Amino acid sequence: MNIILLSGGSGKRLWPLSNDVRSKQFIKLFQTEAGSYESMLQRVYRQIREADPKAGITIATSKAQVSAIHNQLGAQTDLCVEPCRRDTFPAIALAAAWLHDRRHIEREEAVVVCPVDSFADQSYFEAVIRLGEMAREGMAKLLLLGIAPSYPSEKYGYILPADEKEVSRVTGFWEKPAAKQAADYIRQGGLWNGGVFASQLGYLLDRAHEKIEFTDYDDLFSQYETLESISFDHAVAEKERDLFVLRFGGEWKDLGTWNTLTEAMEEPSVGSAVLDSSCNNVHVINELDVPVLCMGLSDVVVSASPEGILVSDKESSSYIMPYVERMDQKIMFADKSWGSFRVMDVEAESMTIKVTLNPGRSMNYHSHERRDEVWTVIAGRGRTIVDGMEQPVSAGDVVTMQAGCRHTVIADTELKMIEVQLGREISVHDKKKYELEE
Repeated sequence: MNIILLSGGSGKRLWPLSNDVRSKQFIKLFQTEAGSYESMLQRVYRQIREADPKAGITIATSKAQVSAIHNQLGAQTDLCVEPCRRDTFPAIALAAAWLHDRRHIEREEAVVVCPVDSFADQSYFEAVIRLGEMAREGMAKLLLLGIAPSYPSEKYGYILPADEKEVSRVTGFWEKPAAKQAADYIRQGGLWNGGVFASQLGYLLDRAHEKIEFTDYDDLFSQYETLESISFDHAVAEKERDLFVLRFGGEWKDLGTWNTLTEAMEEPSVGSAVLDSSCNNVHVINELDVPVLCMGLSDVVVSASPEGILVSDKESSSYIMPYVERMDQKIMFADKSWGSFRVMDVEAESMTIKVTLNPGRSMNYHSHERRDEVWTVIAGRGRTIVDGMEQPVSAGDVVTMQAGCRHTVIADTELKMIEVQLGREISVHDKKKYELEE
């Protein structure tokens, strides 16, 4: 069984906890049995592993999300990385070519494609695995998972089955209708399209070759930027006649807005927050090192991060996009493959950042041409390498790097530093990487 998880998109709908680097699937809001918190990405990955421990999981994603995925799932996670953002059809075509040419998966093997940010119970992932088994057996060229609708939503596409059986032939397939039309589809027995489908790998490759002229994965990757941005639904599913749907009636939510996300939270607050007894249906998510106090509020979400602070009526929070798009904000925090960083202060010619490296991880060996840097270790132990010279560091040590100096840091334990960048042109693009000689 091969599963492609689609991890794309930017993070504007869940501002200020998400940004262009950290999309909603990376936010740790869901409490585990051990009492820690996990993200949608970690939750979905875990649930798939519980449903089928042997499943081959590949995450189709953008370059901007690679570090966050490695941070949360580990550096050995299989990734198919888009050279630039396109819609779901190019992403799936690239992932199919990657499976065939890089992982040497046979054309007859089943592939299930599903979004990485579904919030569902375990029966949903058991249905996902079952859908793949049906594809492997050749039940149809393309199989969909249809979600029993709870209201006439305008956010989802609709699948019309031929009958009320658990597995039915599809007679109609429509993309995101207006509310009135959605209600009519539901009266006809329509199901929500949750973005999950299954087929044999050869089917995906054939559909890709029909629409794109390419020889193999490398050729497709090289021309990816020129491809039409089109969804898999429009490019393939709407045109397929040998199409079946498997009904799913269990718990499933699309956590695309603050309103729906807070419905899935098991507790009213994450982070430092105090709610008085008169608060009703109030949720607080606080990533700052200061407390948030809420009094006398109803139906409100409060979210605080280094990017900003949101205080909103829950229903109104669904309309956040136009306001966030007008903001010109630096990325103030991000998860990296080696740990994380958080911007603490920005001046005209300096930037102060708190850096946390995970045990055993290290930054790239790199230099900057237009800025100096000063590292002050505040916790943990590790080693710095500056222009080839290695030295141990621990709490209280200060390391200074001039512009052009090659440097890196390796964490022996969790290592926390304050990094001060000094220069007239401080930019994320001012970085040159080098191989570190043994």
